[in-house]
Amino acid sequence: MSISVSNISKSYNEQKALHNVSFKIKKGEVVGFLGPNGAGKSTMMRILTTFLDPNDGSATVNGFDIRKQPIDVQKSVGYLPEHNPLYLDMYVREYLAFNAKVYKVQKGRIEEVIQRTGLTPEANKKIGQLSKGYRQRVGLASALLHDPSVLILDEPTTGLDPNQLVEIRELIRAIGKEKTVFLSTHIMQEVEAMCDRVIIINNGQIVSDKLLKDLMNEDEQIIEVEFDYRIEEAFISKLPHVSKVENIYGFVYQITFGSNIDMRPKVFDFAHDNQLKILQLSRKNKNLESLFRELTNPQENN
Repeated sequence: MSISVSNISKSYNEQKALHNVSFKIKKGEVVGFLGPNGAGKSTMMRILTTFLDPNDGSATVNGFDIRKQPIDVQKSVGYLPEHNPLYLDMYVREYLAFNAKVYKVQKGRIEEVIQRTGLTPEANKKIGQLSKGYRQRVGLASALLHDPSVLILDEPTTGLDPNQLVEIRELIRAIGKEKTVFLSTHIMQEVEAMCDRVIIINNGQIVSDKLLKDLMNEDEQIIEVEFDYRIEEAFISKLPHVSKVENIYGFVYQITFGSNIDMRPKVFDFAHDNQLKILQLSRKNKNLESLFRELTNPQENN
């Protein structure tokens, strides 16, 4: 098991950041760690990298106990914090050479990670001259220098433009073929593109832990329909398996069904039986963003 977390709790004075958090990550998994601001994501990552001590609970990374073997944990983990700590006046190779000395790795490894992270065109520049995307590459290169088996990445795509997002996403996805990757992000599309599994945390507690394919294929569907005049939501709710009806705008309604059977024929029959005309109708897949909102902001659905 690459990461094992058991009943971890952490408080800052009276504020509880984590409460009895438990999960396990197998070797070779790419796991997305999602949650609203202040949910406890960064705190959990800092605990796993031994920057913070938990108040209660235990955890191991690569079999090393975070309390009893912190140096071994640090040696076996590559960590990119949310605010990438770089020396802007240093050259890329100079900075990586500095970190290589800290990790006591061979100088040849510097060129390997420069090539692996696509830094070759910028390797002779000062870090302060680089774009945000290339600075993130420098942070990733540093995290990979000692060839760790686990990468912990806290918001690795924050502040990147669309082109940079694609580049970093492809890089992380390639790294994930060889290493265990545990990453947090606010960008749902990135999770859908990179991750095998999603752990969602809210108010310091795990609210969902599922494989992405299972999370996206739950027995629920959303149908968006536009009629030729307004009708009461309660009237639409008489359709079978309806769990929610929302008037989006005008005569457009979003109907959520608790069934994996295609309910569009039922909507057509409903319109025909009630002398309604359907101007448009589409079935929408429930995306990760809507699932995230439901799990972290349940009052929206009341």
